[in-house]
Amino acid sequence: MRSDKIKKGVGRAPHRSLMRATGLDTEDINNPIIGIANSYNEFVPGHVHLNELVQSVKRGVRHGGGTPVEFNTIAVDDGIAMGHEGMFASLPSREVIADSVELQGFAHQFDGLVVLSSCDKILPGTLMGAARLNLPTVVVTGGPMEPGHLHGENIDLSTVFEAVAKVKDGDMSEDDLIEVEKHACPGAGSCAGMFTANTVSAITEAMGLSLPYCSTAPSRSTQRETIAHNSGRRVVEMVNEGTRMSDLMTPENFANGLTAGMALGGSTNMVLHVLAFAHEAGTDFDLDYVSEVSESTPHVADMSPAGPFRVSDLHVAGGLPAVMDTISDHLNTDVQVAESGTLKERIDRELEEVDRRVIHDADDPVHDLGSIAVLKGSLAPKGGIVKQTAVSEEMLYHKGPARVFESEEDSVAAIDNGDIEPGDVVVIRYEGPKGGPGMREMLTPTSRISGGELSGKVALITDGRFSGATRGAAVGHVAPEAAAGGPIRLVQDGDTIEIDIPNKKLNLLVSDEELEAREKNFDGTYEPDTHGRKFLARYSYSVAGADEGAVLKS
Repeated sequence: MRSDKIKKGVGRAPHRSLMRATGLDTEDINNPIIGIANSYNEFVPGHVHLNELVQSVKRGVRHGGGTPVEFNTIAVDDGIAMGHEGMFASLPSREVIADSVELQGFAHQFDGLVVLSSCDKILPGTLMGAARLNLPTVVVTGGPMEPGHLHGENIDLSTVFEAVAKVKDGDMSEDDLIEVEKHACPGAGSCAGMFTANTVSAITEAMGLSLPYCSTAPSRSTQRETIAHNSGRRVVEMVNEGTRMSDLMTPENFANGLTAGMALGGSTNMVLHVLAFAHEAGTDFDLDYVSEVSESTPHVADMSPAGPFRVSDLHVAGGLPAVMDTISDHLNTDVQVAESGTLKERIDRELEEVDRRVIHDADDPVHDLGSIAVLKGSLAPKGGIVKQTAVSEEMLYHKGPARVFESEEDSVAAIDNGDIEPGDVVVIRYEGPKGGPGMREMLTPTSRISGGELSGKVALITDGRFSGATRGAAVGHVAPEAAAGGPIRLVQDGDTIEIDIPNKKLNLLVSDEELEAREKNFDGTYEPDTHGRKFLARYSYSVAGADEGAVLKS
């Protein structure tokens, strides 16, 4: 066993003595030692219950003959960090989480690993760290939050953000907003729609890294506790079998995960995170491949924020096994999955009656194409992405004048002051991985647009990123970013921008001669404001572009 390095032989008596100080006895020390990377904390809804769920994981590990050893990672809540300087910490925290998982497992020579995590960047970060360790690994996600209920309708976090726009437009009272606020997020779990957290959880299950229904079973349910217990038992079996995480991170497994994300209408952030995860797994692919997968995948589940259904509805409708069966012609079902056997065997074993109101048949999809379109052109030579399944038909092609802002805050002020007109293209730059630094999520400006009178009338383009709750003609991840010398830094107010989602184009309709003149007269390099934070300075110096997953360059 790998842990023999810290526990076998006369020379390891001091090590064993320290283990005994934690309460372990001889049998515990001799058993396979299973690290549990738990991102529990008391300030993030997707994590507040993980201190309870981890007990089921530990029981499973013990029942399987292993010794569970829990450690923790940090967790930044994007919703709470949104709209202020705290959001600069969000994406960089993914790298801190990955490093912490890798370092803990490397230092203590665990035999196996259970990842217990949830939410945007946090789950991806733990996956990245686990990929580096390449131990026998099972992933247990925290599960989705139930939707809120108000006036007979289901609501969720995106409802609150969009309600703010309604108050500012005079279409809702502040008292009504408070009622929405109180009811939208009823308890523990990752936000109820197919936002980034649940998208990445679904991708993880579709890849075979977690057990069936792990991505959809309610956060506080006996089914989730059973999944957690069985995951703990299974990882010990994997240690004994010699099954490692790399066996579940083949290019085919990644393709299956990405295909499932597209079929579910998953968030733009999934592209950033899957690119980074694949990079750590040594199975690199690029945005062109993402585009190929999306164009060959039907969108079969009309999930919030663009549709009416939440993850709880998806679970009752058949969960990921039903989705995978529905799109099986687009998958490699011979790949290995966590519980042993193949994806095909999982589907055949788990599949029950499917509710076609929620999960459409592949021959009658919600949309013919998957959720993400990769746009390229003179404004985004290396690509930008948009959630095309959340764009109204009239905005799939749009040409309009640019309104340029150097930060998210400036754009929000302009929207709130009524300075943005129908037809405008809001351009927010210097918000990319290097330029932000940290590539802030910008749900505030997109929800101001999609929740207000400008909905379906205004487009937004940025080198930053969006929340998974974003909908509308919002193109993000524009690369190269402004701080890396991308064309977006040369855009001026009034320039005509063309967004052509069906033809995958994003163009700045300015002559080459004019752009050359602007380039010649450009007034120097951009120095990002790191807000006095050393980690932001290090991040800005080392980070790659969004088209590469915003990974840190070695």
